[in-house]
Amino acid sequence: MPGKVILVTGGTGLVGKAIEQVSKTESLPDEKWVFVSSADADLTSEESTMALFEKHHPTHVIHLAAMVGGLFRNLKYNLDFFRNNMKINDNVLYCCYKTGVEKCVSCLSTCIFPDKTTYPIDETMIHNGPPHDSNFGYSYAKRMIDVLNKGYNTQHGCKFTSVIPTNVFGPHDNFNLQDGHVIPGLINKVYCSKKENTPFVIWGTGSPRRQFIYSLDLARLFLWVLREYDESSPIILSVGEDDEVSIKDAAEMVVEAFEFKGEVVYDTSKSDGQFKKTANNGKLRERLPDFEFTSIKQAIKETVQWFIDNYETARK
Repeated sequence: MPGKVILVTGGTGLVGKAIEQVSKTESLPDEKWVFVSSADADLTSEESTMALFEKHHPTHVIHLAAMVGGLFRNLKYNLDFFRNNMKINDNVLYCCYKTGVEKCVSCLSTCIFPDKTTYPIDETMIHNGPPHDSNFGYSYAKRMIDVLNKGYNTQHGCKFTSVIPTNVFGPHDNFNLQDGHVIPGLINKVYCSKKENTPFVIWGTGSPRRQFIYSLDLARLFLWVLREYDESSPIILSVGEDDEVSIKDAAEMVVEAFEFKGEVVYDTSKSDGQFKKTANNGKLRERLPDFEFTSIKQAIKETVQWFIDNYETARK
């Protein structure tokens, strides 16, 4: 019997698939990995969640599952995002506590930080003000994981913690042009432009800057957090401030990876959105100074190749 049974909720999403891939080569002999999706349990139901835990008897949990959506869905269903994610998070952490799970690592998001803040943001600033109004339901529900972690730690001594990744991208991403994030959206656009011999149109000026983290790098960091990071307070998992790139830079890397020779157009009638959301990864670097991130150019190249190879089945 394995010494550790690691249950990964949301196991078929972008980060879950990356952890599954990395675990195949970097798992320890005493680790058994179990990846589950919404097809395996309704995590908004305590009964269904407990049945999942009683079936797999996890000793460790990586909690990725969440109700997610793009800007339009968030604006329309903020209450639903709050209620459903609160139920999911409360049930998962409660079942971790009730079944004696040794450690639970949950995944937060940089959108939980206050809308009005100073940069760079760090782990101490999460609760310093309201998040952006457009997705307040999702953001507040994610923030409450930090509150739950602290509660379970102080009242019951549970080793529950959380991580805050910056903009994640990679294989198995959501490449939907409406709901997808920046890099997968750019990849799908260039693919279509190359196939249809039409201009590649980028919304905005391309000047906003972002810190992007490759999903496989994030997966390796998740394994480190699961094994080595024992604080209940969250930790930002991100490339450094110096590795922030503009949307224009990212778009040019996608164009290069596709060897796209067509016209590139910036539609400046579209909003740029927030100029930057710089995060400080000092806490990570203090504990893991030698971790090497994949270069964004190489990561985009690998993601583009995955999208081409898996176009028929990719989420889009």
